[in-house]
Order: sequence, then structure tokens, then C-alpha cells
Amino acid sequence: MENRLVAVLEIGSTGIRLLVAQVESGGRWTVLDRAERPVSLGRDVFDSGELSRESLLECLSVLKSIRELLAGWGIAAGDVHVIATSAIRVARNRDVFIDRLRQETGFCPSVVDGIEENRLMYLGVRFAIKGDLPMFWRANSMIMEIGGGSTEIMLLRKGQMVAAHSIKLGTIILDQRIRLRAGPGSVNERYLSEAIRNTTELVNAEMDMSHIRTFVVVGSDARLASSQTGSELNEHCRLIKRADFIDFAERVRGYSIEDCIQNFGISYSEAEGFITGILVLKLFFEQTGAAHVVVPLMSIREGYLVDIAQGVDSELQEEFFSQIIASAVNLGRKYHFDEAHALHVTKFCMELFDALAMEHGMNRRQRMMLEVSALLHDIGIYIKGSGHNKHGQYIVVNSEIFGLRRNEVDIIANVIRYHRGDPPAQSDIEYISLQREERILVLKMAAVLRVADALDRGHTQQIKSLAVEHRPETIALHAKGVYDTSLELIALEEKSDLFQEVFGYKVVLS
Repeated sequence: MENRLVAVLEIGSTGIRLLVAQVESGGRWTVLDRAERPVSLGRDVFDSGELSRESLLECLSVLKSIRELLAGWGIAAGDVHVIATSAIRVARNRDVFIDRLRQETGFCPSVVDGIEENRLMYLGVRFAIKGDLPMFWRANSMIMEIGGGSTEIMLLRKGQMVAAHSIKLGTIILDQRIRLRAGPGSVNERYLSEAIRNTTELVNAEMDMSHIRTFVVVGSDARLASSQTGSELNEHCRLIKRADFIDFAERVRGYSIEDCIQNFGISYSEAEGFITGILVLKLFFEQTGAAHVVVPLMSIREGYLVDIAQGVDSELQEEFFSQIIASAVNLGRKYHFDEAHALHVTKFCMELFDALAMEHGMNRRQRMMLEVSALLHDIGIYIKGSGHNKHGQYIVVNSEIFGLRRNEVDIIANVIRYHRGDPPAQSDIEYISLQREERILVLKMAAVLRVADALDRGHTQQIKSLAVEHRPETIALHAKGVYDTSLELIALEEKSDLFQEVFGYKVVLS
């Protein structure tokens, strides 16, 4: 890859932030310029549900000045990446707002959902920590970012993803609620504790917070705290000792907004949510067993830059896929799935996928999506065995799987819906609402999954391995490690109809 200039522009709840960098070969990059302008999008949206005309004009003014700055750098239009986070994401009038931005500035923001924020945040954290914090890879860890409108949380066990959540609770929302109840300038820690209680219960249900040994915090509030009372781990990461962070939080608890501006040299919009953000972090941190607050000097923008620089075929991409699979496995465990059966069916799915590459034409990321579908295909049994494919679809649609985009979750949920029973019909709203290319993916994946599931009909893993043979009109599956395949033959007869319809081959088992 040739060296090139790229820009990442983030339209956030409290500000518009720009990063200009030179991306080099080998996944390296160097930041050349940064710019930030405060805006008050979050105050509008989290109060009224809409972005106001005043916010639009403010946003347009800032973006036009940034357009001039980018023109000076001579960055190609295709290398300017504009993303919008929680404020625009939840605004009722976001489509009109984005259209005005596009018409008047030429920028067309991509609205990043919460799980995508988690993915970009993880990329930034991983890059910053590198191998300099062994405990992150050996013990329980929590990664957290408290933004203006949402809180992003990731839980890892020995470096493997346990769960990822995007919670609609941020410093602006909390600050607004506090002011309504306690008056301007007051921060009520008891109220904050109650406000985040449900979140801590959610975390504790998936990982005992007292067993968390690495507490990683991303965001401007933590970066400011680390500059006041932390020490350097490496050029991209700082550490704050437990007692020092708690002392700092207690000290700023009595500050006013004006005190924050004067003592820390930050803008009014940053100061508004700073104390609330620090106190929320303190409340979470005190429940963990971590000795330090780990503060990567990174943001969603650097995560986006890592994604651009690393490319799609890198070792990082494979490691990222493994984290998605780990998150799916832990979702299955949460609903007490038959793990041995799920892993066995997944193994057959992957063998069929690889052997039939010419027939299905799916790519590496779609292989990962099929793997997730196979792991979770029976998750609906947790609700009820009868109709468990529909129950599984419901669970997955309403769950967060780390690293998956919203449309990918919808595809996977539909694959689970059709891993058994009738094929899709025109009356199936969740299927028909997908794009045409997505519906074709569902059919292909479901066809392969139905065959793989049939090969472990009794959930006993009798067939140990497969050999796949291509014949003129059939796909022959040669079972190894078992002599009695009568149950699997019956299941294959029942479930291979979709495969024959989609791919044109009859499946036979020998």
C-alpha cells in the first residue's frame, strides 16, 4: 500500500473532532494534525429528541471551516471518513440533518451504531496496550467509555471477548437528570449510584466485577485525569494508581464548571460533563479488583485509523474474527446452549463452506457470520423447544454480539430462523425487509446450516468427520467414525431440500 493522507472526522455529542494522518505500508500511521470544535448536539437530542436549527447552523459553520482545512492538506475525497455517534444516531430528524450537511458541506456522515463503536474502541485499545500490559491478556478485563449519550462496555476473559454492550446512558443524560432533581451545579453521587445500578447488575451477571483485574477507560475525561495524576505505560497509554484515581475523583467532586475550566484548561462543553463522567468511572472502578485505571491515549478516531491502516487481510482481522466468535460462544452459554452440539455443527458448517467455495461464492467475513449462526442455531431452546428457531431469532435480534454490524445481526438471526422448518415466505416480515443480496446470503447460509445440523441429529456427535465429494448432480458426504447413520440419513432427507433448491445439488450421505 502506498503512503497516503487520510482524515477521520467525528461528529459527536459535545464536539466535532478531526484527525489527519499519513498511513504507511505495513499498517503504520502517523498523526499529522488534530482539530476540535465544541458543539452542543447532545444537549438538544437528549432533551427534546431532535437536533435544533441552532445546532444545525453551528454544525454547518464548524464543518465548513474544517472543509477549508482539509483542502489545504489536499486529501482525496475518498480518504476523508466522516462518522457520527450517539447524538445523531438517536435524533428523530437525523436523516434531514445529515442531508443538510451533505448539501451544504459535501460531508455525508456514516452513522456508527453502538456495537461498531465498541469494535473501533477495541481496535484502539489493542493498539495502545500492545504487549506492555500482560494482565490484560491473562486475567479478567473491562473496557469502558462513557460518552455524552451512551456508555460502551466490553468484558474480556484472558483476552477473549465475553460480552459487549452499548447502553443509552452518558454524561449529558445523567447531568440533565441530576440538574432537574438537585439544581444547577450539584452532583449527587447517591443518584449516580442508583442510575448505574442496572448496568452494574448486567456486568456482574456476565462477569463478577470484583474479579476484574484490568480496568481500561477510553475517553477525554480519563485522558485528562491521567494527565493530572497518572504515569506513562508507553507512548500511547497511561496508568493511574487506584488510590490516586479515587483521590482525584473526590477532589473534583466539589468543583464547579468554572473551576474545571480554570484548573484544567478545557472548554465549557467539556467541563459540563467532566465531573459526572469521573464520578461514574469511580463508582465502576471501586467495584473491580483492579490496581490501576488504564488509559489509552486513543479515541474512536484512532480506532478507525487502525482499521484503515491494517486492511482486511491482516492478522489483526483474523484475531478480530476470533473475538466475535468468543462473544457468540459466551452468548450461547448465557442461554445454556448445548455447547458440544453447537461446536460440532459449526465444525461441519465450516468444512462444507470450505469444500463448496466455488458453489456459494461467499467471502471470509460471511464465513464468520455462518460460524456465528451455527454456534447459536439452537439458542432458542432456552425459551421453548417447540419453535426454538423463532425463539432463537428473537434472542439474537435483541442481543449484542461484539464486532457485528446491525445488518449482520439481522442476517444471522434469519439464518437461525430458517435452520429448520419451512423456508422463507413472502409473509415473513423480518426476511422480506432485508436487502435482496442479504436475502440470498440467508438462503445460502441456512441451506448449509440445515445440512450440518442434520449430521448431528441426535446431539451425540456420532459422525466424527466428513469428506466432501463433488459429483455431477450430487454432493456426497462420506461420514467417518460411525457405522450407524440411520438417524442422520432421515434428518438429511428432511432438511436438505433448501440446499438442493439454492445450489442445485442433491446431498447424499454414505
